[in-house]
Amino acid sequence: MRCATTRGFEIYVNRHQRRAESKLAQPAPASGARQRAALLRQQGRANEAVAWYHKAIAVEPRDAELHNALGILLREQGRAAEAEASFRAAISLVPNHAGAHNNLGNALREQGQLDEAVACYRRSIALAPDRPATYSNLGATWQQLCRLDEAIICYRQALELAPDLAAAHHHLAMALLAKGDFAAGLPEFEWRMRTAQAAASQRNFAEKQWRGESAPGQKLLIHAEQGFGDTLQFCRFAPLAAARGLSVTLEVQPALVRLLQTSFPGMDVQPSGQVLEKFDVHCPMMSLPLAFGTTLETIPAGTYLRADPAREAAWGARWGKPVAMRRVGLCWAGNPRAHSATFAEVDRRRSIPPALLGRLFDVPGIVFVSLQKDGDLAAMPGMLLDFMPEMADFADTAALIANLDLVISVDTAVAHLAAGLGKPVWLLDRFSPCWRWLLGRQDSPWYPTLRIYRQSEPGNWTPVVKKIADDLRDLCIAQACQPISSLA
Repeated sequence: MRCATTRGFEIYVNRHQRRAESKLAQPAPASGARQRAALLRQQGRANEAVAWYHKAIAVEPRDAELHNALGILLREQGRAAEAEASFRAAISLVPNHAGAHNNLGNALREQGQLDEAVACYRRSIALAPDRPATYSNLGATWQQLCRLDEAIICYRQALELAPDLAAAHHHLAMALLAKGDFAAGLPEFEWRMRTAQAAASQRNFAEKQWRGESAPGQKLLIHAEQGFGDTLQFCRFAPLAAARGLSVTLEVQPALVRLLQTSFPGMDVQPSGQVLEKFDVHCPMMSLPLAFGTTLETIPAGTYLRADPAREAAWGARWGKPVAMRRVGLCWAGNPRAHSATFAEVDRRRSIPPALLGRLFDVPGIVFVSLQKDGDLAAMPGMLLDFMPEMADFADTAALIANLDLVISVDTAVAHLAAGLGKPVWLLDRFSPCWRWLLGRQDSPWYPTLRIYRQSEPGNWTPVVKKIADDLRDLCIAQACQPISSLA
């Protein structure tokens, strides 16, 4: 039997809990709701945090900081249009709110409203000229507009105020590299390792980083650090390290292991995520160009990837006898990377809606083969053969591509794979390209068989598709349109 003291304590606790629940059911004071929202955001409970910011704003609708904080959170969730509305509300309450003007610029930039974003950043800088992040954001917008000289000036202004601002260094690197200035750009590119985006995947080895010095007999670990396309592009440097007398272990994403074992016979290729054997020095894969002092003229170009001969022959057998129709691989979208609002926005710019590819299917003499993993073929305005469900990894995809005549792809791993195999690749590229494709060029020093078809204005794919369709038609002139042999 419980004593009276215990029962009394339980009554007190229950009464206190009911009072707390009653308070939660009532409109919360703005300060308490603000604190609750901030705490939920720190805990990664974004949707709940948004709800509590709305509660705080309902109590204090004229609090500009609440609107600004809500906008920041919405933008982090990839809800740029809603974030824009919040930032505009903050500015309407405090017109000279420098932070809200900067944040509004970010939301507009992510929606492709670049000129309006520039105006916002300039207004923010006029109000608060000592904020380095705003200069960096303005530089990133100039870069999206392909105005690299203005972008570089902004990044350097940011670094004058904050010499260790990793984001500004990283953006400066990409602007310099896009201009072909590898001597200045590659050292700046090392700052990518210090950005917030790279923090989660940072490798903290006790062994020193190899920077191209002579180290005969030592064991070098080269480790992948970003996406599949980056690994496919930069793995070409691994044999050069081996040629300098180092024993090389190549640690890559599991889906690339079989392909690279075939491409680099005799090299130790390991899947990431496993326990590594002892090594002497290491190098992030995208630091290899710097280690070798690479310039545009010394990029190790050419065919360096290899499909497995048996798998390639098996696909050849499935195709049957040669026919006059061209076999063209098609990849129209990158990895959406929904975990990051920034990456997702970049993917939206580099990917092309399937419905816009209709002109390609009007070209006679072509059989299209999907190279799109998990692609929505129902949205495609023409027929594609789809073998992608059979592709276990990139070794399987390489064997399929080896039997094609041409690959048409957006800027994603498929383009790097096909070009590394030496296949002709026609790259559909966005207006503001990734630095690796440079500006003002239709060819690539990285891939001799790659041709670039770039947007002439942001977001407009129509002229790009028309040009590719015209070139496809030229490619098929004088060829009979015979039925393709059936596939097993």
